[in-house]
Amino acid sequence: MLKKEMTERILEAMKDPARIRNIATSSHVHHGKTTLTDNLAALAGMISEKIVGDVETGMLTWIDEQERKRQLTIYGANVSMVHEHEDQDYLINLVDTPGHVDFGGDVTRAMRAVDGTIVLVCAVESIMPQTETVLRQALRERVKPVLFINKVDRLIRELKLTPEAMQKRFEEVIRDVNILIQKYAEEQYKDKWLVSVTDGSVVFGSAYKKWAISISFMQKTGITFKDIIDLTLQEREDELAKKAPLDQVVLDMIIKHLPNPLEAQKYRLEKIWKGKLNTETGKEMIACDPNGKLAMIVTKVVPDPHVGFVATGRIFSGKIFKGKGVYLIGQHKREKIQQVAVYKGLTRIPVEEVVAGNIAAVVGIPDAFTGETVCEHDVIIEPFEEIKHLFEPVVTKSIEPKNAMELPKLIDTLKRIGREDAVLQIKINQETGEYLVSGLGELHLEAKVENKLKELKIDVEMSKPIVVYRETILKKSPKIEGKSPNKHNKFKIIVEPLEEGVYKAMKEGIIPSGIEVKKKNIELFKKLSEHGMDYDEAKKVILIHNKNILLDLTKGIQFMNEIIEMVKDAFINLMDEGPLAKEPCTKLKVKILDADLHEDPVHRGPGQIMPATRFAIREGMLKVGAALLEPKQIIRIDVPSELMGDAIREVENRRGHILDMKEERGASMITAKMPVSDIFGFDSTLKSATSGRGFYSLIEVVFEKLPKDSFEKVVKQVRKRKGLREEMPKPET
Repeated sequence: MLKKEMTERILEAMKDPARIRNIATSSHVHHGKTTLTDNLAALAGMISEKIVGDVETGMLTWIDEQERKRQLTIYGANVSMVHEHEDQDYLINLVDTPGHVDFGGDVTRAMRAVDGTIVLVCAVESIMPQTETVLRQALRERVKPVLFINKVDRLIRELKLTPEAMQKRFEEVIRDVNILIQKYAEEQYKDKWLVSVTDGSVVFGSAYKKWAISISFMQKTGITFKDIIDLTLQEREDELAKKAPLDQVVLDMIIKHLPNPLEAQKYRLEKIWKGKLNTETGKEMIACDPNGKLAMIVTKVVPDPHVGFVATGRIFSGKIFKGKGVYLIGQHKREKIQQVAVYKGLTRIPVEEVVAGNIAAVVGIPDAFTGETVCEHDVIIEPFEEIKHLFEPVVTKSIEPKNAMELPKLIDTLKRIGREDAVLQIKINQETGEYLVSGLGELHLEAKVENKLKELKIDVEMSKPIVVYRETILKKSPKIEGKSPNKHNKFKIIVEPLEEGVYKAMKEGIIPSGIEVKKKNIELFKKLSEHGMDYDEAKKVILIHNKNILLDLTKGIQFMNEIIEMVKDAFINLMDEGPLAKEPCTKLKVKILDADLHEDPVHRGPGQIMPATRFAIREGMLKVGAALLEPKQIIRIDVPSELMGDAIREVENRRGHILDMKEERGASMITAKMPVSDIFGFDSTLKSATSGRGFYSLIEVVFEKLPKDSFEKVVKQVRKRKGLREEMPKPET
């Protein structure tokens, strides 16, 4: 009966966008997101209040066995629930996201689907590196934050803080969160989205003990910080949870301070959609029009043993229902929807239709991938912006099946895993038999690749972690002529370093790091110009691939339009596998200055054009001394002050160096930069050196030039691993 009632309430509320809130939880690992989600689910009658926050029986959104085993969220999970607030039903479409940096890709994808986020901060640990990362991810997608300061009971029990000291601690956390909002929000939201105690966009409490408080709730009920301290110390938190129920206080904050789709789509759309806002499609999306043409972005793809793949997506206009014909823009495919549903933890509840403003589960688009744009089958729209994670995968392992008969099954599984988690890079080279998977860290690969293969009983050999370097140049090449094998086609090409400002803008997602420019893209040209590229040059950009740019500066060359796609393919080939050791290239600008093409199409096919283009780019890079960039992680190490020396020694033993050190309340925070090649196994070494009391978190990934004394040795090692001749490559002319 309860399920039917809940479904009916969902169906009613989902038709009114003003009563919808699409939100995510976000925080550093172990700051309480899943326990908070449990509380809200319990209020909605979806789980028993008795099991809220229990790692054995609760944790509604832990949908994978590994999550209970590791006691952390690995996969972002969707829950739709109805809550009554001031005699009105509200539909909360909530995405519970992971807090561990290795699973940050799930946070990035969730932020595209939602309009608001509850940022949780542990009252004891305060702001941590991943707190900053998730705020960056949210603000980059124009997702509005509110703040929940969690685990306040620990301040009372463990730190024995007075009401005044507690208040000071809260002020520090709020100040630090607002500093981050000021740092990462766009100009128009820097002040508008600051969180504040006085307006109710900040809540304090304990998700595990089921209580929370805000200033407005304190004024309404007369509860004081002293009452909270007394009830906590007297072990009367059940009573406190009745006086100040967490779900009620947090829900009040969600409804009042996080936007509904009607409000959010007005300002979010220009940030996340490539089309023009003054078109019919743009106007329908801004209005969140359920009767408009369909516009949906896929934010998650998961396999289902019964129906194949289930795609989760945010609908910005129109509606989706069983039997509807749709078009997948990225796949260039028409499909028919087989089923639509909304989520309830693990369960999908089939519904007749889902309209604009909602997050829906869809069966019937098996080839969809994360970031795919779905529209009407007969009205093709501009796609949504690419969903781009803040960090690049820097840890790679090669995989080989122990039984050659299982190779097709392995390839199929790897492709599927790559669709489930778009941050994972799967490289399958069937010619060389090399199968590589790249992730954000060792845990990322272990949880999402190695364990999945074990579950499917695919016996494989996994290599030790491999570092993927980047190839680049540090100065401009001379003009290089590339001739086709038949000598009938010639290209004059220059290769030079990409402007630093343009490269940084690509890293930050301001400029796309991959796009084909087939028509005048004035907005792109302006952005390139604003970040350091000459505007006249920017107008000649025809392709951006993996933070490398191809420009066509030729004028009036006959047949150029017929062979330009082959030139682009050759550029992509070489950017994916550079001349030094077939490592990916980055930060390059390739200019085609001139071309001489044969008039007969037979003499200017791919076998002629592509080698000529590749030769010129390769030769240009080698002429000026191509360099290798190695990935480095900037990390924060938290350790008791008396063990700081042990932690520093471990960093220095691994080619790392200290950037900063701070001490606060008997704990030291060390910021260090370490090469990825030397960081493998650092977690266990650090714990061993500090008796389990030290841990580290990722802040940033950067690429820096490999030291001169290591350059040749590393190039030869990578070439040997790939089965290439070990000699250092040299220019041919």
